[in-house]
Amino acid sequence: MFSKLLILLFLPLVSCLGLLSVGKKANAWAGWVASFVSLLGLGISLYLFQSWVDAPQQFAVEWFQLKEKSFTLSLQTDNLTLIMLILVHFVALLVQLFSISYMHDDAGQWRYFAFLGVFVFSMLLIVLAGNLFLMYVGWELVGLSSYLLIGFWYEKPRAVWAAKKAFILNRIGDAGFLMGILLLFWYFGTSELSVLSSQLAVNSLQVIVSGNELTLIGLLLFCGAVGKSAQFPLSAWLPDAMEGPTPVSALIHAATMVAAGIFLLARIYFLLTPDALTIIALIGGITMVMGAYRAIFQTDIKKLLAYSTISQLGLMVLGMGIGAREAALFHLLTHAFFKAGLFLCAGAVIHAVHTQDMRQMGNLRPKMKITFIAYSICAAALAGLPFFSGFLSKDAILVETFAWASQRTAIAYVLPVSALVSAGLTAFYITKQWRLVFLTRPTSETVVHSPEIQEADKLMQLPMVLLAGLSVFVWFSINPLDAAHGWFFQLFPSKFSHEWHTIVATLSIIVAAVGISLGYICTFNHNIPSIVQQFGTLHDAIKKAYEQGWNSVKHQLQILREHDPETEQFLFLISPLQKIGQWLYHLDSKIVDVTVNGFAYLTVIIAHIIGRFDRMVVDGAVNGAAWLARFVGSRTRNLQNGQAQSYFVVVLVGIIAVILWVLH
Repeated sequence: MFSKLLILLFLPLVSCLGLLSVGKKANAWAGWVASFVSLLGLGISLYLFQSWVDAPQQFAVEWFQLKEKSFTLSLQTDNLTLIMLILVHFVALLVQLFSISYMHDDAGQWRYFAFLGVFVFSMLLIVLAGNLFLMYVGWELVGLSSYLLIGFWYEKPRAVWAAKKAFILNRIGDAGFLMGILLLFWYFGTSELSVLSSQLAVNSLQVIVSGNELTLIGLLLFCGAVGKSAQFPLSAWLPDAMEGPTPVSALIHAATMVAAGIFLLARIYFLLTPDALTIIALIGGITMVMGAYRAIFQTDIKKLLAYSTISQLGLMVLGMGIGAREAALFHLLTHAFFKAGLFLCAGAVIHAVHTQDMRQMGNLRPKMKITFIAYSICAAALAGLPFFSGFLSKDAILVETFAWASQRTAIAYVLPVSALVSAGLTAFYITKQWRLVFLTRPTSETVVHSPEIQEADKLMQLPMVLLAGLSVFVWFSINPLDAAHGWFFQLFPSKFSHEWHTIVATLSIIVAAVGISLGYICTFNHNIPSIVQQFGTLHDAIKKAYEQGWNSVKHQLQILREHDPETEQFLFLISPLQKIGQWLYHLDSKIVDVTVNGFAYLTVIIAHIIGRFDRMVVDGAVNGAAWLARFVGSRTRNLQNGQAQSYFVVVLVGIIAVILWVLH
């Protein structure tokens, strides 16, 4: 099996290197090569799944040694690994097939499919990694792939800005992830997941490290999920990542990469203390509600789906935090299918009308019937309607959330109630989008409709139809209202709170029905119910007061700045980092430079003084002694002239001097 895993892992990397080496000449067949590689990987994944035995397996080779510590490259396979392998390859295959038609006029197809190959390789490395160090390598490569694909159209300044924004925000989360890995290795001497989970249970871990330290480690590891899965407060990069090609949004920013954070939480779940899980649940709840609320006011078809993705990821994180690990993974699977389907349908619409503004769309159903049907099915799954996969997975999390809250104080019911409200908002905004794009007449004065608008071709229809088909309940459970006895929960056994199921399912259906009804009625309809109209008026009033009263404060405290084409050179970076850079510049120019230059001037002055002292005193003394010696020598040299009379005069003068001295 190890050889098959290696082949599976390196196939997309080999295809990437091949496409990069050939270059533009590969444009005509790059998509087909990438699709064939994904199809081959999917076949191997299905074979491994079919021949799988229940016991997890691990394959490791020694990487290097540092003193007495051994670092290994280990691959791990279990139920979760195999499901993720199938999911990644299947969605990648459909996205690549869709992209062949979607990107057919782009001159950089070879780069596009090569970058997709890098991403698939990176994602497989995360899925197969048996230790956190190797997972971190894949984690960073996924971030690089996302950066390259978001900024694929690098001639667009906003795409470049969005790529930088995503890259920097993910690095913030990844820094916490790395610190968590290092602390884990510091305390336990290993990052092997199998060693930590099987030989060191949580109770044993707390013997080695205190509960607070273990909570800190868990939260630092969770930082990686906060960045990759766009959780509060690092969620702002995902809507702007829609600047990349739409198929990229379907693969990376809906189905796989953003779900890597949920996968990470599932892998390290045994390390998370109750305190850490509570914080994770709160972060997930905040993200879930914020994403759903902000989606309501979007007019960009892709940004609405991006905020929806943020909200659904928040729901998964909430599920992890309240202990519904298996339910969260189930929603990860179903969400990957219907959200990727929604993005591909949105891509087909954009490809037809050449705009992302929903106000310039409308009444597309007669011209794009297949897209309309596929979009409707995926939207129904997202809205949480019965008989669709989204209802099964959302219901599983909601049931466990209510059961979790029932075992705690009354304040704990804030989370399940928030989840129900978020479900209602989700049904509202997706119905609003569905009607606005396919049924209602365009509301903008700028209408892009023309007789040339036509249905997507067969190559684009196939992925949409398959993903829409997989959004129906029958693939996951025979019972359309309960997945407890479906194949997924047989593969991932879980304790269900059946006593809450009927109540929660009923509430979920009611909330979805209300959201859909209001979304359908309120889609740019003048006959808006008074309660909705009042809510909109209240929202506008609060927003206006905020913008007027706190605009300057907002400008100073905002976490991220929006892209401004006129001053993009100042706004490409995260504003806190920009302000820190400005402060450091002033510190450098006003203090450091002044201090250094002052010392330089002082040094020069002292050097001149020392130079003068050296020339006038030291050199003067030495030169004066030399002159005196030369003078005395020249005078005494005249006495040694070799003449007897001179010597007689000297002797005579000497005798006279002695006599005078004696007489004195």
